[in-house]
Amino acid sequence: MRWHKRLLVAGVTGAVALTASACAGGQVRGAGGTPKPAASDSSQPAASPAAQANDSTFVYVPNLDVVTDWDPATSYSNEIMAMQNIYEGLTRYNSQSRKAEPRLATEWSSADGGKEWTFKLRQGVKFHSGATLDAEAAKKAIERTIEKKGGASYIWGAVKKIDAVDPSTLKFTLKYATPLDLVASSAYASYIYDVNAVDKDGKSDAGTGPYTIGSWQKGKETELTLKAFDGYWGGWKPEQYKKVAFRVTPEITTAWQLLQKGEVNFVQRLNPQLFEKAGMTENVKTSSSPSFQNLLVLFNTATGPTKNVKIRQALQYAIDYDGLTAALKGSGEKASGLVPQGLLGHINGMEPKQDLAKAQALLAEAGYGPDNPELKLTMTYAQGDDDQKLLVTLLSSALKGVNVTLQAKPMSWAAQWDLGKKQGQDIFVMYWYPDYPDAYSWFLNVFKSADKPQFNLSYLKDPAVDKEIDSLPQLTATDQLQADLAYKDLQKKIIEEQAAVAVPYVQTYQRALTADVEGYVDNPAYPNVVFFYDLKRAS
Repeated sequence: MRWHKRLLVAGVTGAVALTASACAGGQVRGAGGTPKPAASDSSQPAASPAAQANDSTFVYVPNLDVVTDWDPATSYSNEIMAMQNIYEGLTRYNSQSRKAEPRLATEWSSADGGKEWTFKLRQGVKFHSGATLDAEAAKKAIERTIEKKGGASYIWGAVKKIDAVDPSTLKFTLKYATPLDLVASSAYASYIYDVNAVDKDGKSDAGTGPYTIGSWQKGKETELTLKAFDGYWGGWKPEQYKKVAFRVTPEITTAWQLLQKGEVNFVQRLNPQLFEKAGMTENVKTSSSPSFQNLLVLFNTATGPTKNVKIRQALQYAIDYDGLTAALKGSGEKASGLVPQGLLGHINGMEPKQDLAKAQALLAEAGYGPDNPELKLTMTYAQGDDDQKLLVTLLSSALKGVNVTLQAKPMSWAAQWDLGKKQGQDIFVMYWYPDYPDAYSWFLNVFKSADKPQFNLSYLKDPAVDKEIDSLPQLTATDQLQADLAYKDLQKKIIEEQAAVAVPYVQTYQRALTADVEGYVDNPAYPNVVFFYDLKRAS
């Protein structure tokens, strides 16, 4: 089920000079009705003399379906946008302090060199089912997630056993040292839920969060609504949004029109032209912030022409990194290594550069190039993603000049991934971002040897690299300086020596909101999530 995660990241950049616009999904929606963000009803009594009651609906506009899996143990897709408001973990990552902060746990400590972790649970927390949160309930939730082996359950891989020491104390004994406070803040698989109340049909949920399911109509334009959970442990203030709707709108121009009319409140991404216009539009405001999400161009190291490292290096040099980021117009920044800035392991000075002369020389050493036989390469990328299509356009043009033909094929993620698992292409393009705010997932999931590839779609097999990858969690928990060095060493081996991947850019999240929304802050650890509880409507 982990592949679902990748659905979340369809790009919408309209590189109008080079590519045609594309729709993110097959079903065009965006013309029908939805709960509108109406003005507060002044006839209703205010709950507090200090603030006017907010009875409007906050409307979020995703460009893809919202929910594919209602099980908090295995959920690994777009539903993060809703589930992070329905469910909570022991901790939540604060992107400003770059540390985990309390959520269902109020404090925690580690011992035995990071192999024991003890969490003190918040008191007075109720599940939406009516059950009480205690250590035994939290233990059952995490153990069920581990047993399900779906989604991002691997995050608990270090756990040897969990003990409910008393109703408010949860103790973890680990097989190896791990930063469990960060793990517990993961965007996926970290939810604490009532194991007896999980409903795969989405009629109810088993969370503790501020919102619970109002309605779910799969495939409808207003696919999902949420409503305030009256028994939320954090309580409620009058000005907070008590109602939320997700209005699926694949066409970005439609989303923009709805935002201008005030019919929706939040568009997760516009293209550069519309984003610029949004910044100059009355009653609309914009937000731009760095992300942990980068684009990976994975080269087939196992079979075909790209098995030759010189061809892989030539392809790295052929990519027009500067042209690509210039065309993104602020929605992407040139990458430096695999790990985005803001995470342990980020490396400075590895920004790639296009060098067609070096590309041609490397191709010649491999027996290809202008004076040699034509080289044909196959490439797959995400259908409907204009950012990736732009990469393909620029790369095809550059390679044509050195007698290399790129046979690029846009595919649905499911079809692309199925083909990739069979080693059916020379070049595979996809996005990646971490499940919890740590660089480990790039290396474990994408570059560790695998007999049956899942996300290791460069098919890299290197025991020395594997050994270094396995050391990362313990180093991160016990010696961050050494962990930082290990991450840097691995990036040089994977990118420069193995040439298994090129990393063109890191996305910049660009949001557009109605001007009356206050309190919005992007958190790159939870991609595209709006924490509705933190918002209020300006009076």
